[in-house]
Amino acid sequence: MNMLDRMDARLPLSSEERMLLDSVKELCHAQIAPRSGEYDRSGAFPWENIKAINELGLNAMFIPDAYGGAQLSFVSYLACVREISKACAATGIIWATNFHAIKPLIEYGSEEQKQRLLPRIAEGGLASLAITEPSAGSDATGMRTTFTPDGDDIVIQGGKTFITNGDVANLYLVFGKWSEIADPKAAISVLILEKGTDGLRVLGTEHKMGTRASSTASLAFDGCRVPRANLIGNPGEGLQILFGSLNRSRPSVAAHALGIARAAFEDAVDYINERRQSGRRILEFQGIQFMLADLATELALCESWLWRVGEMVDAGDKDFGIEASLLKQRASDAAMRITTDAVQLFGGYGYCNDYRVERLMRDAKITQIWEGTNQVHRQLIGRSFLRK
Repeated sequence: MNMLDRMDARLPLSSEERMLLDSVKELCHAQIAPRSGEYDRSGAFPWENIKAINELGLNAMFIPDAYGGAQLSFVSYLACVREISKACAATGIIWATNFHAIKPLIEYGSEEQKQRLLPRIAEGGLASLAITEPSAGSDATGMRTTFTPDGDDIVIQGGKTFITNGDVANLYLVFGKWSEIADPKAAISVLILEKGTDGLRVLGTEHKMGTRASSTASLAFDGCRVPRANLIGNPGEGLQILFGSLNRSRPSVAAHALGIARAAFEDAVDYINERRQSGRRILEFQGIQFMLADLATELALCESWLWRVGEMVDAGDKDFGIEASLLKQRASDAAMRITTDAVQLFGGYGYCNDYRVERLMRDAKITQIWEGTNQVHRQLIGRSFLRK
């Protein structure tokens, strides 16, 4: 058993969580991983993978029991994200986005909202988090989507871009600005938009470098009417909810990145143990051993911090934003480096799609960009040391 396998064996999981993780691993090995290459080539949404995940009832693990779920620890959720992403990065994004989009409803929604909406996700529905706009990426305060109260309704006008699950979601968590509040930060609010609402249009989906089977859509809201009962919290509380949700989604992005990295690392280890040059296995060359040692060290340290942040969340810690930024930035940089070096270790074969390291390298890049670019996270980490 190598050091990474020993780390996995020591994960702080209950017997129930470990059994579930074993089932996820079996599912990934038998069904999700074998289909991942074809989904990457075709760009088709991986409905078969989502069906298989739903047959396992996996959405239930982050929905409280009172609303049709069977909630487990955040650490076990992160372990499942990593495992699914290792098998198919696109499917990993799709499933993790359910958590990203629904966690704010769990944390900040009313009892009526949770009773009405959460069972849909527990039963296998898809959710989408709609924040980004052409003029508002890392700076969410630049968003132009507006929420205008009209009696018992709220009218949504505007649009979003780069929205994961945007064309397939059953529920959308949409951020916009309350029309009656002038201050751009204080105006940010959040509500639930349901599939099929009049005025909701999918403008198209992106053709991407990687994670091609994960749909990334542009949306238009042409006077969508939403019941006021779908507003989460009060008008103007959206920025607080946004920051709270991102702090929990960033460890999830790190788990996604580390799943990709682990897949590339394991593929490279298998290859250089078998491939021979000058009569020797590639791994017998000292320079290659040094290279592999650096990759293994980085992967092990990032995974250790992943589980540490996961334990902080499970312990109820509210102040872990910087730790989450550090994790997301470091894990995604590691994923890019490890996948790039895996391609190098495969030589010319790594540049061809005969082996999945070519795909993993493309898949890794988005982890440095979404949920805040790594440049933004470095700024947040550095700024935290400013003395007040």
